[in-house]
Amino acid sequence: MVRAMDARANTGREFRDDERHRKALPPDVVKRLTRLDPLKSWLSVAETVGLLAVFVAAGLHWWTPWVVVPMMVLIAGRQQACIVLAHEAAHYRLFNTRPLNDLIGRMAGGVVGISMCAYRVVHRLHHNHLYEAQDPDIPLNGGYPRGRAYLLKKLGKDLFGFTAYKTYAYFFGTPALNDDAEAANRPLDDTSPELRHAARQDRWFVAGFHVAAPALAFWAGYGIEYMVLWALPLVTVLQPLLRFRAVCEHGAVRDFSSPLTAARTNFAPFWLHWWMFPHNVNYHVEHHLYPSIPQYNLAECHREMMALGILDGAEVRGVLETARMVLADPETAPATGS
Repeated sequence: MVRAMDARANTGREFRDDERHRKALPPDVVKRLTRLDPLKSWLSVAETVGLLAVFVAAGLHWWTPWVVVPMMVLIAGRQQACIVLAHEAAHYRLFNTRPLNDLIGRMAGGVVGISMCAYRVVHRLHHNHLYEAQDPDIPLNGGYPRGRAYLLKKLGKDLFGFTAYKTYAYFFGTPALNDDAEAANRPLDDTSPELRHAARQDRWFVAGFHVAAPALAFWAGYGIEYMVLWALPLVTVLQPLLRFRAVCEHGAVRDFSSPLTAARTNFAPFWLHWWMFPHNVNYHVEHHLYPSIPQYNLAECHREMMALGILDGAEVRGVLETARMVLADPETAPATGS
């Protein structure tokens, strides 16, 4: 009876474990890996904030293109890390206390222009309907490979800021619709009124911040610096980074019927992993199978699954191999689908 009441209370808020796989981790392992460690979450937050402060300070101190441009690239990587922290909060995986979890998640998302609460509404549809008509991420990462020219053109438009408005529309809860718009919209009916109300409030908070922050910066005499070191990376360097990571996670997959083959875990050299896949977001198969596991336990989750053979035949690749797959000519690439 209590379990049924808890299930009803969470209806419209939950991220469901994807059961479409051959074997599962033992319950005691899942329980251990799901346990939250607030210290590790605080360390992830501190690392991201601390590095952002260092990169911004370096750009301000050595205000020359030779320093500012590399700092913009590094800042964009840490801006993505903020989005990943907001992603953890959207899954309720930062802190045990819901108000603290949502406060830090909203702050991490808000400073980079995304509404964590609105993203939570959209992102749970992606998890609960992976590669189904209702998945709001299909317009971003579906249909690959589409050829080298197609993806490079998209990344170029991203880099010059032409597509930033689409990114922020998505993170404000208005993703591009699939071809079947009616089917794509229907799952919004399973979202709890609480989540919808929080999303509406959070969007106003984010919009207010991004009006107040530049106004305060110009008032303090640092307006140009704010625009160059913070706002410009948000709409330029960050955009192709987000797209390419999303395509690496779900593009050119072989089989949509299971997260083992509809999502992809990517491994990269340390520097690329740090910049492109912050906070263990590269473990994407594991994350889709067990969204209740926090990011700092995903590496161990991967090892446990490998030991049990759960990842046999799964999309686990080096990022260079993934890049070749998503850039391939569609006429020569293997067929994908269910």
